[in-house]
Amino acid sequence: EQMMVSNSSNEGTVEIVFFDLETNVPNKTGQRFWVLEFGAIVVCPQNLVELESYCTLIRPGDLSAVAVKSGRCDGITREAVANAPLFEEVADNIFSILDGRVWAGHNIQRFDCVRIKEAFADIGRPAPVPVGIIDSLGVLTERFGRRAGNMKMATLAAYFGLGQQKHRSLDDVRMNLEVLKHCATVLFLESSLPNVLNGKWQGSPTVTTRSRSILDSSLPRPSVLNGCPTITTRKRSSNGNLACREESSRRSPPLSLGYHRALPYARGSFGKMTERVTNLLCKAQSKPLNCLLKHSHSLLR
Repeated sequence: EQMMVSNSSNEGTVEIVFFDLETNVPNKTGQRFWVLEFGAIVVCPQNLVELESYCTLIRPGDLSAVAVKSGRCDGITREAVANAPLFEEVADNIFSILDGRVWAGHNIQRFDCVRIKEAFADIGRPAPVPVGIIDSLGVLTERFGRRAGNMKMATLAAYFGLGQQKHRSLDDVRMNLEVLKHCATVLFLESSLPNVLNGKWQGSPTVTTRSRSILDSSLPRPSVLNGCPTITTRKRSSNGNLACREESSRRSPPLSLGYHRALPYARGSFGKMTERVTNLLCKAQSKPLNCLLKHSHSLLR
């Protein structure tokens, strides 16, 4: 039995207790679960500092329910719990560390909480009561998703490079806290730059790229003359000078070129592309606006 207490806890602050149980694995009909080890750490919710820890092996009422040899290298054997205290002998310590705190752990709602209630019922005592429960299995499945795999603690620990799960109570609760820290950090970073870190980044319409600025300066600018749109084009005269010519169309509504699709130009000369756009705008003077937009979009694609 190991117990460590820190004096740094703040009075009046609801603390979080991460806990974990190790039990036998019932393999016969009618065989029940027995708590073989209890481990817990008390954590300050403001800074996640460990304030207190408690761990103890527990001798079950039926010693034959524990395997002589464990399938895990650090697993609990019959010999390991043969001289351990019974649950009723450590019930006060377990009650003290659990009662009136927020309970946290991995899959505790379906397993550990049930086993705690059963163990206290066996000795005829009321079970400790939490002020809240944080089941990291449910929280991480909902918030973090199954990107790490099957959401078992061993899988999550391997995903973040935290080592191998030992399946011992105190080690597992500390690993549980570290996994939550890593997941929370990833989610915080993703929420800070959701488009970039979620792999869904798309060019912002407010960002001007070098190619886009060149295109904007090269395109002819529309203006309005007597309520009709005019397009200024440049045409090289016989003496080699550029001459500007304004033409108006009464058939088309005012034209806006404020929207440009930022697309890469994989083929062809940029100068040729600009010339084709200019020619297109000249030829489209007498055509409806929707026809102009249709062909200009095709050209830009």
